[in-house]
Parts: sequence; C-alpha cells; structure tokens
Amino acid sequence: MLTIARLFGKSPFAPLQTHMKRVANCIEKLTDIFDILPKKDLERIEKLARDLSELEHEADLTKNDIRNHLPKNIFLPIDRSHFLDILSIQDQIADKAEELGILLSFKTLDLQEELKDDLKALYQKSAETFWQAKKIIEELDELLESSFGGIGAEKVKNMVEHTAYLEHEVSQIQRKLLKKLLLQDSLSTTSFYLWDHLIRQLGSIAELSEGLANRIRMILELK
Repeated sequence: MLTIARLFGKSPFAPLQTHMKRVANCIEKLTDIFDILPKKDLERIEKLARDLSELEHEADLTKNDIRNHLPKNIFLPIDRSHFLDILSIQDQIADKAEELGILLSFKTLDLQEELKDDLKALYQKSAETFWQAKKIIEELDELLESSFGGIGAEKVKNMVEHTAYLEHEVSQIQRKLLKKLLLQDSLSTTSFYLWDHLIRQLGSIAELSEGLANRIRMILELK
C-alpha cells in the first residue's frame, strides 16, 4: 500500500488517480466475468467474483488510507470537499462492480436469445462510459498545469460531454432491454430478478461514471 505522503509527492491528484487504477482493476475483472457468461461456467465465475471482491477490497484500503491521512493543511488545487466527492464516486463504481460480480456468481444466468446480444451491448457501453471517465481523471495533472483553463480545460469539457452521450446510449439500451425482459414469460421468478437487477446495476455504473465526469466539469466552472 502506497502511503499518502508518497502519493502526494507525485502530484496533488495522484491519490485519486491511484485509487482510480484500483477501480479500473475491478472493471477489468468484471469484464472477464461477462466474457465467459455464454459458457455458463459458474465455477469459473465464482472464482472471478472472489478475485473481484479482493480487488474491491484493495480499492477500499486505498480509499480509507486517503481519507484517514489527508492532512487538513495540505495544499489542494481544488476544494477539499470536491476532492473527497470524487473519491467517493470512484468508490461507488468499485462497489457496483463487486455487487455485479457477486450477483452473477449466485446462479447461472439464463441467457435468453432475445436478450443476450442487448446485454452484451449494455455491458460494453457501460464499461466504455467508465473508461471515458477514467481518462478525465488522468487529465487532472494537465488541467493543473494550465490553471484549469485554456486548451486543456476545453479538452476535458469535450470529454465530459462525450461521457454524457455514452451514458445516454446506455440508458437507451437499458430501456430496450428492460422492455424485452418484461415479455419473457418463460423466465422463472429468480431468473427474472437476476436479469432485472443486472440491467439496472449496469446502468448505475454508467450513471456514476457520468456523475464523476460532471463533478470535474463543475470544478472547471468554479475556477
């Protein structure tokens, strides 16, 4: 575990970026789970879900280290509350990834032909929204160098707008999938619940990612 002092020795945003890398590890592991869903290998999914929980725990430890050792007198280029808000949203994304992994380890997902392609599209678009938000966090040092203005700020604003558009696409896929789900009379009650929760939680990853991007946009507007 990197100490908070070592992290701040790199840049004032290094703690957030380090934590975001831990969150990204969770999303990568969740992608592994979705990649093998069609094989219906529940034992393998359970192993990946355990690995995902370990990664989420590492992200939690990093988050707690940052919160517990963030000096009140340290210089931050943004408001301390905004710094902690960004950290909190990142943490929620890792939590959602873990919840999805655990959910998929409980029962083999009944991959209905009418639903599986849309589910794949929903996950891919949700993950794309997250990766776009992660890119914005990686731009924070450049923003600092430009005093949160100029070309750097315009670049990030465009990235925020793209993140919002990706989340909009996720919402469209999500609505389409939920509508199809309601027409699946052959699904058992437990399978229906699994599908419904899965669809909604995937949408939450995109919503949180957009919220993270919007938080950076708000900081830019305040500068």
